[in-house]
Amino acid sequence: MLTLLTAMYLVVRSASTQAEPIRVVVTGAAGQIAYSLLYSIAKGDVFGKDQPIILVLLDIPPMLPVLDGVVMELQDCALPLLREVIPTDEVEVGFKDIDAAILVGSMPRKEGMERKDLLKANVAIFKTQGAALDKYAKKTVKRIFREEKSKSFWYKGHHVLVVGNPANTNCLIASKSAPSIPKENFSCLTRLDHNRASSQVAIRCGVSSDKVKNVIIWGNHSSTQYPDVHHAKVDLHGAEMGVYETVKDEAWLRGDFISTVQLRGAAVIKSRKLSSAMSAAKAICDHMRDIWFGTKEGEFISMGVYAAGNSYGVPEDLIYSFPVQIKNKTWKIVDGLPINDFSRAKMDATAAELVEERDTALDFLSQ
Repeated sequence: MLTLLTAMYLVVRSASTQAEPIRVVVTGAAGQIAYSLLYSIAKGDVFGKDQPIILVLLDIPPMLPVLDGVVMELQDCALPLLREVIPTDEVEVGFKDIDAAILVGSMPRKEGMERKDLLKANVAIFKTQGAALDKYAKKTVKRIFREEKSKSFWYKGHHVLVVGNPANTNCLIASKSAPSIPKENFSCLTRLDHNRASSQVAIRCGVSSDKVKNVIIWGNHSSTQYPDVHHAKVDLHGAEMGVYETVKDEAWLRGDFISTVQLRGAAVIKSRKLSSAMSAAKAICDHMRDIWFGTKEGEFISMGVYAAGNSYGVPEDLIYSFPVQIKNKTWKIVDGLPINDFSRAKMDATAAELVEERDTALDFLSQ
């Protein structure tokens, strides 16, 4: 009898302590990036191996038949953490009570399209999505707390990651269209560039990519971005060394290395005739997992975040990629890194592009 009661108690206790499902929306969910991404989210690679998931798949009406196929495949994976999959073309369904939003969908640049036309189309998309987040997201997740001692922001609730390009400016527009959600809850993806830079250094040094840490992507997710390894370290045979000291080739580090990372997306398109998908999905997973679980002690990663209060002279009303550390679902820009003249010029150039993008986008937003 006691054995039976003990077993019943353990079952009840297990049920009561099991995590509540979190609701994750992915936009552009019928696209190729999402196709590489959804399985990793649903099987626990991002939010934890014991965290049940409700996946909300949002896309435009013509893509709903494709979404039905994606839903069938997710069901056929028989993933124990995946509690429900909801395909939709309605923002009020897509953003209702979400815990995390991954905004992959955007208007791609078409042949003959001017950059301002691309910005105009995406302003309309991200204005709509930002307003929907503002209206339909959980009201309890919009509170923000300030830790006076450290002057850093501490907030609870959902995080919004913008992937669709131009990611930095799309992220800024979404955040401005969701005034009740703290800007600290928004970021854009530069982790793909960060991973590309780490990998290039690792290949050059003949080590695995996990032996390289603290590369930085400054600025815009575009060809003006600045991959910076002045503060990066390589673990070489158990000894931690600076990248410049390890590579011993300043011309490469200031030349081909930078251009390879800056132009990698275009190189993938030229070879595949399609944009990066597998590597983009992996970077999204890395980004969101670090938001959820934090960065390793002594390490920082790259994220496009709101530039207010930064110590690097970057204009404040931008989403700009900085080195950040994350703890308790809270990011903080790494301050105090020395910046030489070479880096300063690169950082200023990518900031200038972002200012121009922002001003053009805000003109469209006000129309």
